[in-house]
Amino acid sequence: MTKTISRLYDNYSDAQQAVTRLEGAGIPHADISIVANNSDNWYGSTTGKVDRDRDGVDDRAEGAGTGAGIGAGVGGAAGLLAGLGLLAIPGLGPVVAAGWLAATAVGAAAGAATGGIVGALTEAGVSKEDASRYAEGVRRGGTLVSARVPDQDQARFDALLHESSVNLQDRSAAWQKSGWTSFDAASPPLSPEDVGRERQQYGVRR
Repeated sequence: MTKTISRLYDNYSDAQQAVTRLEGAGIPHADISIVANNSDNWYGSTTGKVDRDRDGVDDRAEGAGTGAGIGAGVGGAAGLLAGLGLLAIPGLGPVVAAGWLAATAVGAAAGAATGGIVGALTEAGVSKEDASRYAEGVRRGGTLVSARVPDQDQARFDALLHESSVNLQDRSAAWQKSGWTSFDAASPPLSPEDVGRERQQYGVRR
């Protein structure tokens, strides 16, 4: 039997490292998924450039020389992150995603009243409350990593995902103080300015 574990990260870099840790621990690429907010177009859809650190240089070119960045090892053992692509998920707008959860979310999008990402997470065994929090976290600029892991190894893989992750209860409590109740797929995606304010509020590094 397998269990789905998930964590939210404030920035893509921390999520990328979490995926790398999971892959290094033996979780197959097919059992890992990543969904990242792309409101500020760090994964360039029109330019074809991936500029996560916003230095004007394609990260894939930098990665080839430094061993860092999205494209480090593309064509080799890049794993899940080599399959990143742009998708549209209800309530989130354009996201950069790869893996089983993203595929399920897009497939469920047309018929899921609560939005594709919530439906996909709950179908995988995540509570509706947590699924709503994870979706809202992505909407507000975060990155979600989910993995299907053997039941008996859940604690070990939980620890791998925990590093640098968001405290979901504390964060959602802060949202609730400003009037948030649950993820609404019908709400418009946040603008780059809104996401920027959200990140500034929580001291998120880019």
